[in-house]
Amino acid sequence: MISRQWKLIAAAAALGAGACLPACRGDVAARPAGGTGQEVPAVRVVPASAGVLPRVVSASGTLAAEEDAALGMKVAGRVSEILADLGSRASKGQPLARLIPTDAELRQQQAEAALQQARARLGLSPGDDEAALDPATTSLVRQARAVLDEARLRRERAKTLVEDQLISQSDLDAAEAGFQVADGRYQDAREEILNRLAILAQRKVELDQARQQLTDTTLYAPFEGAVRERHVAVGQYVAIGQPIVTLVRTHPLRLKLAVPERDAAALRAGQRVSVRIEGDPQEHEGRLARLSAAIEEGSRTLMVEAEVPNADGALRPGAFAKATIVTSAGEPAVLVPQSSIVTFAGMEKVLTVEEGRSVERRVRTGRRQQGTVEILEGIAAGDQVIVEPGSLVGGQPVTVTGS
Repeated sequence: MISRQWKLIAAAAALGAGACLPACRGDVAARPAGGTGQEVPAVRVVPASAGVLPRVVSASGTLAAEEDAALGMKVAGRVSEILADLGSRASKGQPLARLIPTDAELRQQQAEAALQQARARLGLSPGDDEAALDPATTSLVRQARAVLDEARLRRERAKTLVEDQLISQSDLDAAEAGFQVADGRYQDAREEILNRLAILAQRKVELDQARQQLTDTTLYAPFEGAVRERHVAVGQYVAIGQPIVTLVRTHPLRLKLAVPERDAAALRAGQRVSVRIEGDPQEHEGRLARLSAAIEEGSRTLMVEAEVPNADGALRPGAFAKATIVTSAGEPAVLVPQSSIVTFAGMEKVLTVEEGRSVERRVRTGRRQQGTVEILEGIAAGDQVIVEPGSLVGGQPVTVTGS
């Protein structure tokens, strides 16, 4: 009886095993080749290319105006009108402000009257040229000359009369003294004319000064630029040199940069500079113009200046700028797409495919330009790299779909 029961149990076990076998075989066949229960991802690869990239130095700085001047009057007075305001553009020589000219006009009239007085003392008519004046022809000198000639004749007659013993020696001495006095007065008359000519020249200078002061009641732009700030209002009294407006030259602009010492040796005047401004998608071109003669000891940087054209006024002084200085037009480089670079924990790597699996390669990157990255170490030109690897990790099975 017992043996029959064991036979029934063994038969049932055999039957159950036979029913399970097909299903078990079906489960194994449904698994992917990797045995992970997940689909094999498809990836796209491209070869690392051998290209040429310019050698550049990056720095940031501030745009500054080529000229920045607080303009004031050369004379004191009350402001009559302001001809420029904040943001106004001005050409060279354009009036910016004016003072009430009454005082300057009166000083000019006074100087003109003093000049005419000096000319009259020389006997000059309004149309006469003082440069052609001969001192000997002036009335003062001619009068002194006549007195001198009369004294000379008197002395000569006295000498003759003394020889004839018609007059005494004292009369001759008196005639000689009269001649000496007349000669001194003649010399004094000539010197007086020279003095009056000097006074005339002084009056001409004073008139020129008065005219200049009248001209200085108008403030002119010393260079082409734009008004950055207005300091006074109409009716305000201003002193000599007090700022009226601040004018800046906006073309070209100066870009002041602090370049690290390690990059300073590659810089030369005339190198091309690419400039980008915050909020402006356009890239502006300039040239390196000036380099400091010494390294700043505190920051270990070299101060340089680039000239950036700004004829359209799109750039403003004071703006923060990022600059790229091209130190070499082109050097050989191994390039990969920027999307193939994976950064994790501060390390950069790319993924390649070997025998159906992804392989991580740690790399050292360099310059970046237009979606490509220079590879300094880690892979060579021609090596296949995965584009946009996403969350792919090394050792994972992959399928290559093409390049």
